[in-house]
Amino acid sequence: MTKVCMTKDIGVHGNLFGGIMLSWIDEAAVAMSNRICKTPNMVTRKMTEILFERPVKVGYSINIYGKPVTMGNTSLALNIEARRYNVYTEQEDVVCKTTIVFVRIDEDGNKIPIAGEVKRRFDEGKLG
Repeated sequence: MTKVCMTKDIGVHGNLFGGIMLSWIDEAAVAMSNRICKTPNMVTRKMTEILFERPVKVGYSINIYGKPVTMGNTSLALNIEARRYNVYTEQEDVVCKTTIVFVRIDEDGNKIPIAGEVKRRFDEGKLG
């Protein structure tokens, strides 16, 4: 996923507000978990520590990448990395990284198993 840092996204110190970045990361990651698990019923369970390594200024593009790392009976963990992108030099610099765990739920919010075929494909290394 790619986002553009705009004036409305800036905090008091002139950089991208951390909460906005967290929202973008969660949005990109849940879209990926939905695609991998073939269901829109994935919810964020946990986000590991996140360290903001570099500032993001107005006009920067942010590219968010993800990779599935573990899959349980009802959950999927993704490693996520956000990078600021310079359109002039095409250079990307890591802004922050985290791991996010998603859980598949039913309409009442209860955990349910991820489809067997999805789990099998993950175990065979055919996802990601």
